Amino acid sequence: MPRFLLTLSVCLVAVLGAGSGVRAAEEAAPAFATKAKQIYLVEAKTGTVLLAANENQSFPPASLAKLMTMELVFSAIKSGEITPDTSFPVSEFAWRSGGAPSGTTTMFAALRSQIRVEDLIKGVVVQNGNDACIVLAEGISHTEAEFAARMSARARDLGLTRSAFGNATGLPTAESRTTVRDMVELARHIYRTYPQFYPLYAQPDFLWNKISQRNKNPLLNLGIGVDGLGAGFAEGSGFAVVASVERSNTRLFLAMGGLASDKERLEEARRVLEWGLGAFQTKVLFKQGETIGEAAVYGGAAHHVNVVAKEVVDIYVPTSNPDRLSGKIVYRWPLRAPVLEGQDVGVLRISAGDRVVREVPLVAAASVEQGSLASRAGDALMELAFFWL
Repeated sequence: MPRFLLTLSVCLVAVLGAGSGVRAAEEAAPAFATKAKQIYLVEAKTGTVLLAANENQSFPPASLAKLMTMELVFSAIKSGEITPDTSFPVSEFAWRSGGAPSGTTTMFAALRSQIRVEDLIKGVVVQNGNDACIVLAEGISHTEAEFAARMSARARDLGLTRSAFGNATGLPTAESRTTVRDMVELARHIYRTYPQFYPLYAQPDFLWNKISQRNKNPLLNLGIGVDGLGAGFAEGSGFAVVASVERSNTRLFLAMGGLASDKERLEEARRVLEWGLGAFQTKVLFKQGETIGEAAVYGGAAHHVNVVAKEVVDIYVPTSNPDRLSGKIVYRWPLRAPVLEGQDVGVLRISAGDRVVREVPLVAAASVEQGSLASRAGDALMELAFFWL
C-alpha cells in the first residue's frame, strides 16, 4: 500500500509572537528588483534563500566552470590522489589551447615545463588561467575530456543535477551548462569543505614566469567584504558572477547571470549584496531539541511521536517585515513502528509567501515500540480508509 506525503502546519511563534497563529500564504516583502536574468542569494549559516529568480534556468558557465575544476582538484588532494607538491607537465595542447598563443586568460605556463599543483591552483584561482586548468586536467585524468566527464559525475554526486561540463576551462562547448542555484551550492560546498584552499580566492595577485597578474575577480575591489569566488562571460548569455561576502559574522553566497556588461555586473552585485547584508536579521524559531510538532505512527504503542531538529532552527528574515512566514512539517504518512529516537522523520519547510526559504531535517524525539495486535489492526483500518478516500 502506498505511503502519503503529509504536511502539517506549524506555528512559528518565535517570529510571529505567541498566540498569533500561522501566517499562511501571505505575500512576502516586495521583491528586490535586479537586472540579472538569473539570480540566487543565500545566507550561509541558516541556508535561508533571500532572493531567487530563474535560479534553475540553464546557461553556459564560461569561466565559472573553473569552480568545478577546482573542486575536483581540491577533492583529489584531500583523498591523497595528488599532493600540492605533485608536478605536472605543460603539454603542447595545454600551451596552445590555454596558454600565451590562445589569446585567452592564461597563467603563462612555459611549454614542456613542470609545474607544482600548488602553483597551478593559484594560476587558476587567482589568474583564471586556462592553461593551468588543462595541465591539471591532463595530470589527473590523462586527457581533458576524461577530466570533464569526471567533473560532470562529481557535480551529480554533489547534487548539482542541472550542471554538466565539456571541459576544464569553461571555453565554449555545447556540453557545458549550469544554473545559478547549482553555482551557489558549489560555492558553499567549497567554502565548507576546503577551508585551507578557500582563502586563495581572495589572494590579490600571483607571479609566475616573471609575470605578475592581479586577481581576475572584479568584485574583490568593491570594498564590501567580497572574498571569492569568480566571474564569467559567454556570448549570447551575458556576464555572470559567483560571489561570497562576509560582514559582522554574516556570510552570503550570490550567483547572478544574464547581465549586459561588466559595469552592470559590478553595480548589481554591489546592490544585491549590500541589500542582503543590511536589510535582514537572524531570528531563532526553535531551540535545539525543542518540539516542533508531531507525526502519526502506524502500528505503534503510541499513535504519535514528537519531532525535533538536531540543531537550532533559525532564519534570516527582513528587519522591516519579519513576521510573514509559514511552516510545514512534511513527512511520509504514516511512520511505521518501531520508530527509533533520532530516526529521520521528515523536514520542516519554512516559507515566505509561496517561496520556500529553508528546509530543516527533523528526527523523532523518542522511540515508539510496536503496539499490540489490536492497535495495529485499528491503524490498518484507518490507513485503508485514508487510502480509499
